[in-house]
Amino acid sequence: MFIKMLTVGALWTNCYVVGDDKTCEALIIDPGFDTGRDLKKTLDEVSNHDFRVKLITNTHGHPDHTSGNKATKHATGALIVIHEYDAPLLVDPSADVILHDGDVVRVGEVSLRVLHTPGHSRGSVSLLGDNVVFCGDTLFAGSIGRYDLPGGSVEETVRSLKKLLILPDHVRVYPGHGPATTIGEERRSNPFLQDFSWAT
Repeated sequence: MFIKMLTVGALWTNCYVVGDDKTCEALIIDPGFDTGRDLKKTLDEVSNHDFRVKLITNTHGHPDHTSGNKATKHATGALIVIHEYDAPLLVDPSADVILHDGDVVRVGEVSLRVLHTPGHSRGSVSLLGDNVVFCGDTLFAGSIGRYDLPGGSVEETVRSLKKLLILPDHVRVYPGHGPATTIGEERRSNPFLQDFSWAT
């Protein structure tokens, strides 16, 4: 599995190009572009590896993760994919494929299982592959996503974090903002995961 993280937009969103080197099929996760430069550097990465982008997958519906959907779809013809609960947040263009917990997103031989991880938004998802998880704004290195925004919930955030914490320590975490980490590192050092008294 090929993974390239690109930082885009005013809020320094992590956009990921995820591809299968055998079939040259790829997906783009969270194209939160606010400039043509962001789109160009992402498409340059795609072109450098001769990828064909089949899917644009949003971990949730907030604009800093979805603002590049239209330009990316126009450039690649890819389908826009998002969880059913955040699909209403997409207007132009709307979603092409609706996700549910347990679904599998596939490009070539790459398979990512959908984990519904609400709390930051009702339709937040994490995408679990072989030893990797793309978790949007649910879990960060040393922190967690906000739950005080419309559609957020502290109770659902706790449940979602506990769902991620059952993953093995070696699983690499690719968050929506900030550096990559691992489940083990966050289990050991993330203050929000040591106990959940902050949620009561």
